[in-house]
Amino acid sequence: MPANKYALVRYRVIDRCLNDKSKPLPSREDFREACEEALYGSGGGRVSLSTIDKDISAMKNESELGYDAPIVYNRELKGYYYSEEGYSIGQLSLGEEDLEALRFAAAILKQFRDMPILDQYQNAVDKITNRLTISPNPEDDQLDRYIQFERSTVSGGNEYLGPLLSAIQSQTVCELKYRGFRDDRIKDYVIHGLLLKEYSNRWYLIAHVPSRGGRLTFGLERIVAIQATEERFERPVDFDSDRFFRYSVGITESREAPVIVRLRCAPVAGKLLRTQPIHPSQKVVKEDAEGIEIELKVIPTPELESLILSFGSQVKVISPPDLTQKIRSEWQNALNSVQN
Repeated sequence: MPANKYALVRYRVIDRCLNDKSKPLPSREDFREACEEALYGSGGGRVSLSTIDKDISAMKNESELGYDAPIVYNRELKGYYYSEEGYSIGQLSLGEEDLEALRFAAAILKQFRDMPILDQYQNAVDKITNRLTISPNPEDDQLDRYIQFERSTVSGGNEYLGPLLSAIQSQTVCELKYRGFRDDRIKDYVIHGLLLKEYSNRWYLIAHVPSRGGRLTFGLERIVAIQATEERFERPVDFDSDRFFRYSVGITESREAPVIVRLRCAPVAGKLLRTQPIHPSQKVVKEDAEGIEIELKVIPTPELESLILSFGSQVKVISPPDLTQKIRSEWQNALNSVQN
């Protein structure tokens, strides 16, 4: 189990004592007094010599800490020292800004600790977190008291991320049982996995399906079961994951050529879309007191339509005509449903 916050503070204090050139060969009592002083008022309580013994042992032997501290006891002088010259459990020479950046990155990693695909990296994440937790006051290291990350409410299918990633990397043919979205029936597919993609807090698999002669997109939350076979497949030379969604907004694949979409944005929506573009191709082509006009080079997908509709009257489609008509029809259908 990862060490608690008080233990991490004690490790740092012991390390500091061992590197204090003015007081070489500190004793267990020296460690104990220094730890109590560092923890005074933080709720860490008194520190016993047996606790110090456990701390030294953990620093030397606990693989999860990753210190492998070369602490040696000199029986003649009755004190401890590092057998490796210049060793410290915090050997990285980092400034406070660097440490804060690393703490922030570690906090982001912790948000994904419950995802099965990251199980193999959990010890590494814990090591980073443990090494960066150095404050005597436990509350100082609780970053979530000051910042909240977006957390997905959809967890279905996350358990398949690991097996699917492995199958994609090894180019292994898989048998998939999948519950259809429209009819809710379970269907069987033989797939060649090509790409995993997250969109709007959901994970999707893009796979070649030989029986269909093309690619399909599967939502992981709809997968019932997956079984790897002994068969291997050749990854299509014409499939480029970097280019696959180059002109798409969302997860919908389309073989249509991209078009220029022009949107008229009211001031509030315009300010938002300046800082959070719909697509990398977005550019402002006109600006006045009533807002801005933006252009996108994209394929009109259902996700793009939904995004435009989410802005209500703040965003108006100027072109192309087909997209203008679709948005108008959606608004009319919504109005009819309210009136009925």
